[in-house]
Amino acid sequence: MNREQVYKDMESIMGGVPSFFKTLPDSSLEMEWQLMKRVQMEPGAIPNKYRELIGLAVAAAVHCRYCTFFHTEMAKVSGASQAEIEDAVHFTKSVMGWSTYINGMQTDFDQFKTEVRQAAKFASKHAVGAKL
Repeated sequence: MNREQVYKDMESIMGGVPSFFKTLPDSSLEMEWQLMKRVQMEPGAIPNKYRELIGLAVAAAVHCRYCTFFHTEMAKVSGASQAEIEDAVHFTKSVMGWSTYINGMQTDFDQFKTEVRQAAKFASKHAVGAKL
């Protein structure tokens, strides 16, 4: 597709052409648009609401205000409540905090894996995840 055709496709899906797409060179515009549609807009194994909450979590973790705003708005469109948005961001904060701590303390990775597998086995047997 040429630029005009890609823009028409964007307009049919997004109601307009985001300016960040207008900065892409002709050589990669169609590829980037097709990839965005496929990965971020089309249905996949994970329902879109959860994909958007994942996108928000990643965006918040990497401190990208553009992606944070985009995925927050798309999560809302996909049916996420404010409580779910807050939970996704809070969960991300927790993961990032623990990641910083255990990496900084250079926790033994083999021991960590053994302990996580043990906890997962226990949780599986006792349906702990269902109770949480």
